[in-house]
Amino acid sequence: MSRARFLTLAQELGTLVPRARAAALSAAPHRVPTAAFPNTGNARYGPSALRCFHRSSRLAEMKPTCTDGGQSGIETGRSLATPEDLFERLARDSRTKATFNRVLDTFVKRDVRRRGHVEFIYAALSKMPEFGVERDLSVYNKLLDVFPKEVFVPHNFIQRMFNHYPRQQECAVQLLEQMENYGIMPNVETKVLLVQIFGLKGHPVRKYQRLLYWFPRFKNINPYPLPEQLPQDPLDLARLSLARITDNLDAEVTVYQMPYSDVSDAGEEISQPHIVGIQSPQQRSLLARHNPSRPVFVEGPFPLWLRKTCVFYYVLRADPPPPQEQVEEPLDPERSLYYPLALDLDLDRHLGDDDRFEVDEVAEGPVFAMCMAGSGDQATLFKWISGLQETNPVLGRTPTVFRLESVPREIQSAAEAAVEEEHPRSQGMKQ
Repeated sequence: MSRARFLTLAQELGTLVPRARAAALSAAPHRVPTAAFPNTGNARYGPSALRCFHRSSRLAEMKPTCTDGGQSGIETGRSLATPEDLFERLARDSRTKATFNRVLDTFVKRDVRRRGHVEFIYAALSKMPEFGVERDLSVYNKLLDVFPKEVFVPHNFIQRMFNHYPRQQECAVQLLEQMENYGIMPNVETKVLLVQIFGLKGHPVRKYQRLLYWFPRFKNINPYPLPEQLPQDPLDLARLSLARITDNLDAEVTVYQMPYSDVSDAGEEISQPHIVGIQSPQQRSLLARHNPSRPVFVEGPFPLWLRKTCVFYYVLRADPPPPQEQVEEPLDPERSLYYPLALDLDLDRHLGDDDRFEVDEVAEGPVFAMCMAGSGDQATLFKWISGLQETNPVLGRTPTVFRLESVPREIQSAAEAAVEEEHPRSQGMKQ
């Protein structure tokens, strides 16, 4: 081939390449031109192919929507809202069992995968006393239903040995421990839920088995049981408290003054507190033998906790008699047939036996009576002493000394008692 012909063919090819490139760009306008990027390919194998990125027009239209019809205001997208915020938004008006169940249903419908269910369950456990459902077994079962099913079940012995999904198992054990603290006995539905969630060999199922083993044994072990709901009437609560303090079934409870409130003609409010006392026949006989020259003392108030309620009582007591006035009465052998009060046994002892006992004996005076009053001032307690004189005439000849501390309210809750205990401490630190 001559040199002139070769130059002519090269010129024709140079004019055809730009035309082909322009036609390709017009046929695919969405592709990125190769001239915009440098050629990074290997010269041996030709230039490398550039990837084309496409963006769908649907992406701009996607917006997070509400799953509960716009009532809760919680979006399904990523949010910084905590589980406590969910309770505050849905239970803003009322805190009842229905509202608590509605919060659980909202969380379950919010996400199929139940993201954040551990944090939500911990928050729900802390909020249960506020909604009054801390003793409701159906609510605990519904809270267990929040866990995803058949996800945390171990499939081999290695997973069981290394505590498969420990965070979720610890959360379920914490839920069962709260049931144990409130004395809630789990049922068959609780077991079915635990087996579906963690399997038969999980730690929550073992905790459930321990509850079923020990709860029936400890259910009636308390010899002085209390009702689940304490009486709201102050008189009934005082009778229950005094009978609980006194270990004598023959003790008599007497109401010395009924509560009363009225408005006088001058517009002044007139109120009188209740006074309830208790005294046994043995205490009445001890008071009858008391020396009138020695005073008796009214002391108090002393606290008594009944579940989460604190009540206060007062005692009528005396100092121990001096040694010259103490008279030891012989014990009646038939006083108690089940528990003998004295044993006279001649047992063979070794020469090395030590018969000495180091016991700190503190002499305490006798307690003659107890009472609970709506007000702990001296005037109210003097009415109690006046009522005791009807059955104990010796009090009319015996001087009475009042040893009263700061006068609290007769009935307090646990939170109010903690605040009153903290206040004197802060005052002492300031001084």
